[in-house]
Amino acid sequence: QVQLVESGGGLVQAGGSLRLSCTASGRTFNSCAMAWFRQAPGQERVFVAAISWSGSSTYYADSVKGRFAISRDNAKNTVYLQMNSLKPEDTAVYYCAARFTLSQVVGPMTYNYWGQGTQVTVSS
Repeated sequence: QVQLVESGGGLVQAGGSLRLSCTASGRTFNSCAMAWFRQAPGQERVFVAAISWSGSSTYYADSVKGRFAISRDNAKNTVYLQMNSLKPEDTAVYYCAARFTLSQVVGPMTYNYWGQGTQVTVSS
């Protein structure tokens, strides 16, 4: 069982930056690929970025490539999403997700554990 808690959301102007954090409970974090998804009002939840258990492999949605960066600190059981050059269309609730796997292949796969989400609002 993995419990995930996101933080770091907020209101920012277009062009600004935010860093989201997701802290996991338990000793199994090092065995999990981690990902960020987002859900805008009235839309389905979509994949944003993922990182392998070791941090050596990452994968991004085209819409955020070059602007967002996912990273992790296994000693702190935490995964981060650094978001730069934010746009109004990045406005959404951002969710952290975990999947037990030691594969280095990551991406928009099925994730088994989810956080409660954190709101990111980008004003124009």
